[in-house]
Amino acid sequence: MSDKPSPSAPPPQRTAYLVLGMHRSGTSALANVLALAGADLPREIMPADSHNARGYFEPWRIAVFNDRRLAAAGTAWDDPFAALATPPADEATWREEARSLFRAQFGRRRRPLLKDPRVTVLWDLWRPVLEAEGLALRVLVPVRSPLAVAGSLAARDGFPLRKSVMVWCAYMLAAEAGSRDLPRAFVDYDALLEDWRPQVAGAEARLGEPLPALTPAAGRKIDAFLSTELRRNSGEGDLSALGEAGAMAAGVLDWLRAAARDAEPDRAPLDRAAAWLAAQKTLYGDLVSPVSADRSLARSALADAEGRAAFLEQTVEETRQEGELRAAFLEKTVEETRQEGELRAAFLERTLEETREIVRTLEERIQSLYGTIGDMKDHVDSLTRTCKDLRRQARSLETQLKASQAAVREAAGRLESLVAPG
Repeated sequence: MSDKPSPSAPPPQRTAYLVLGMHRSGTSALANVLALAGADLPREIMPADSHNARGYFEPWRIAVFNDRRLAAAGTAWDDPFAALATPPADEATWREEARSLFRAQFGRRRRPLLKDPRVTVLWDLWRPVLEAEGLALRVLVPVRSPLAVAGSLAARDGFPLRKSVMVWCAYMLAAEAGSRDLPRAFVDYDALLEDWRPQVAGAEARLGEPLPALTPAAGRKIDAFLSTELRRNSGEGDLSALGEAGAMAAGVLDWLRAAARDAEPDRAPLDRAAAWLAAQKTLYGDLVSPVSADRSLARSALADAEGRAAFLEQTVEETRQEGELRAAFLEKTVEETRQEGELRAAFLERTLEETREIVRTLEERIQSLYGTIGDMKDHVDSLTRTCKDLRRQARSLETQLKASQAAVREAAGRLESLVAPG
């Protein structure tokens, strides 16, 4: 067996969630559902406005870049033929800029969420960029009635109904064609607003994996975010009143709704609509696309300025909030330091008083000991004198004893001589 260590396992692949589809079709709502369920939003998000009060959840710098790239090809986001436009000669340069923008917005985040409807008609530009980053791609496409989308665009941009339906058709065809070989899920927008849980569960099944952080807490946030108030246009009306454009859109809508129910419908309606759209480009593309491009450039410049202003405003607000937090933190720190100082002073004062009391007690004990020592010294002196007297008495008695002993010996000698025989 080899002693060489086994190579370390490669890091798990990053997953990118792509929300493709038409403007005003629920891409923003679906994007925030994904974000609340764990996908990573970009760093600089397009600010909310009166047309989308709950937010767009898309990177405004990438949106402005996409408008510039569309204009470079002589088209615009609201051009029904945008997906069919010929890429500019310097497409490699655009792709490199797209890659730099993506990295600036997402860094090395594990689950980047890219939502900008323009990516749908620029899929040939963006897909190689995302795959070069080593990302596993997961596509989600909201499905909404083209009449509801047209109503929203009429209110916001003043677009005529037929144009909006054609643009919707172009975007949805591009989203479907570009994602055929990828894990993808079509999500019914109206059903999502009514009851998002079965729609998200179906999307997870079609993507082949659960959303990264769809926790109970995330579910409560999604409940608070989604509501039927997001649906300002019901989409009521009859597509057949729009002639061929309406008929093609109806076929595409039926196919998408079936796909959202997890069916596998025949692609024939999609192929017919794509062929019809290509024929319309041949007839009218030279008239429609330049007008859309010129108008889009002006809107893009305005969006860029608004995005920068909103970003600066957000930065100023964040700086102000950070300053307030720092001031509050410093004030709290000063107050805590003051309180700590007061506690320390009180502790030292108590300690000093206790020390003084101990000193007083010790001084009293010392004085008491001094008195005791004096008494003991007097007693010792008395005992010393008594000992001296006793020693003198002992010596006197010893002398007397010796004298008595001598007298006894002398008397004994005399007695012995008296009693001796003759």
